[in-house]
Amino acid sequence: MKEQLYTIPVTDAFESNCECPLCKMKQELEKNAIEYTLGPSYMEDDNRAMTDEQGFCEQHIQKLYSEKNRLGLALILSTHMAKVTKDLKKQTDSGSTGSSFLKRKNDTSGIGTYVASLQRNCFICNRINKTFDRYIDTIFHLYKKDSTFPEKIITSKGFCTYHFALLYDRAPEFLSKDTLLKFRSDLQTVYFTNMERMQEDIEWFINKFDYRYQNEPWKNAKDALPRSILKSHSTITPDIQL
Repeated sequence: MKEQLYTIPVTDAFESNCECPLCKMKQELEKNAIEYTLGPSYMEDDNRAMTDEQGFCEQHIQKLYSEKNRLGLALILSTHMAKVTKDLKKQTDSGSTGSSFLKRKNDTSGIGTYVASLQRNCFICNRINKTFDRYIDTIFHLYKKDSTFPEKIITSKGFCTYHFALLYDRAPEFLSKDTLLKFRSDLQTVYFTNMERMQEDIEWFINKFDYRYQNEPWKNAKDALPRSILKSHSTITPDIQL
């Protein structure tokens, strides 16, 4: 493969007994990216240029604010805001001349497009996704080359719905016909079996709010709600431990 393989974090996630190994990998990547962003790297010109250009999504700016390095975040935001202000001023100045305005009065200014691009961009998301894509490559590589890896998938607790679909749809890019059929069969089995398990857990959680079941044991349902949120919606927030 062209890119580096990340076998250790992938196998560790599949051996962790979590509800979705891919969510766990992504959660760890997010933690590392946040630490990197607010670590010594924010003083490096190359990194500051990227944070100035890309900014952060709403989710990650909140998580950065929750960290202890408020000065580091302030420095990052200071130069990011300066760049955005400069870019917007340049665009508004160029569009405010009379002839230009009359010529383009029916056209969009480009300001909305620029701001929308900021909203779609995030230094931390981009850093996560770059490595996560290699993790996906590694999963299929291990499925083909490591005879023990298919068993790790089968004996796992399955995947969230989002990552089930991602693996199912990406599989033809990496696997030949026979291997593809087996992989998808394994994937379907482990996903639907564990979704049934989760359904039983959440229904028992609901039952425990009925007085008729108040003296019954909780079984595996005490944390069924956060696990169901993960299974059905996918998450990389630290509030739901994987």
